[in-house]
Amino acid sequence: FISNSTSPEGRHVAVQPGLVEFAESAGLTALPYGPELEDFLNEDFLRNFWAQLVRNPAGSLRELWAPIIEYWPETGRTLLTIADGADLLSTGLNYEQPAANVAESFDIPLISLHHFPIRPNSQLVPMLPSPVVRSAVKVFEWLFWLATKGVENAQRDELGLQKATVSSPRRIAERGSLEIQAYDAVCFPGLAKEWAKWARQRPFVGALTMELTTDADDEVESWIAAGTPPICFATGSIPVESPEATLTMISAACAQL
Repeated sequence: FISNSTSPEGRHVAVQPGLVEFAESAGLTALPYGPELEDFLNEDFLRNFWAQLVRNPAGSLRELWAPIIEYWPETGRTLLTIADGADLLSTGLNYEQPAANVAESFDIPLISLHHFPIRPNSQLVPMLPSPVVRSAVKVFEWLFWLATKGVENAQRDELGLQKATVSSPRRIAERGSLEIQAYDAVCFPGLAKEWAKWARQRPFVGALTMELTTDADDEVESWIAAGTPPICFATGSIPVESPEATLTMISAACAQL
């Protein structure tokens, strides 16, 4: 997302190709950004990622990061075509790094939107010792930096920037960029306290919505208020292998409880 005026016509949003029409329906000027979703996501790989990670850590991480590396130059060039004269650049997690380089090149503010705590912390996996969790996240970040250093410095060279000698997250923090935590702090107890010194740069704002309404809103709210609080089962972004089996499991669990 790039803003260069207060009017909708001056707000450009670069989105996954399949979301261009949706973004334009919200009154924004949209352009395709990066690959088609099917080219970016390998459903079987994502579904089995944690099991594969245990068996083959290096290979699993290389496969996870491959689409980001492959489309890094393209995404950087897309942002470059619309960033001149912009007031700010806001990015999600995917392709945060090339966006940060473009923002640095034009000397404009960068806002990163994080829907889970990607920066090193001790709260990501509560059942493990805090030092282990923090060290693991740091290693993950360092490995990503090693894997992408070549393509990142190639982009920085095209932008006329100095070669990077430290990871992008570190440079983003040192530049004072805003890293909006778009999830509720209650999901990770202790994280807000751990990141207290970053409070101005990493505000917890909760999940973001477009506040769109539906015809069923009143009915749903009445149903929620009529009885005990409902339980929500969510699969997140990982596709389930069998929706039918998942519903059967949920039904069995609810019947038992």
